[in-house]
Amino acid sequence: MHDQADTKDLSVGAWTKRCYFAGRALMDERLRPFDLGSTQWYVLWYLVNNGPSVQRDLGRALELERATLSGIIATLVRKDLVAQTADGGDQRQRLLTLTAAGEALWRRMPDLSFIHDAAFGGIDEADLATTIRVLRSATERLQALLRKD
Repeated sequence: MHDQADTKDLSVGAWTKRCYFAGRALMDERLRPFDLGSTQWYVLWYLVNNGPSVQRDLGRALELERATLSGIIATLVRKDLVAQTADGGDQRQRLLTLTAAGEALWRRMPDLSFIHDAAFGGIDEADLATTIRVLRSATERLQALLRKD
């Protein structure tokens, strides 16, 4: 554990990154017995909650680069958790569907909402709303700069 002197001067960005990585590490630890990484889990979560989806739309929703998403989808197809077929309307687009094996695995996996509860449970709702507002604004500003360049 770090002592207070090591962390007292960290910026909001550093704390945001540390919180994200701590949550991601806990998520990866809980998914390891299922041979899944957190990004693979997010793809399955998206398909469970949104139904069959076009790969391009999934990439936008999860904010994943096309090459990154292609590799993840290839792995999930190889594991027989996701089926990838040509979309009826546009043969270039790939429709992603959870397979029966993917649905069965999803039902066996632990509910990961405990991570959110452990991190943010008991924190004042107004503080959380302020945190979300500040981080959303900062993200939008940085994305706008990125689009400008």
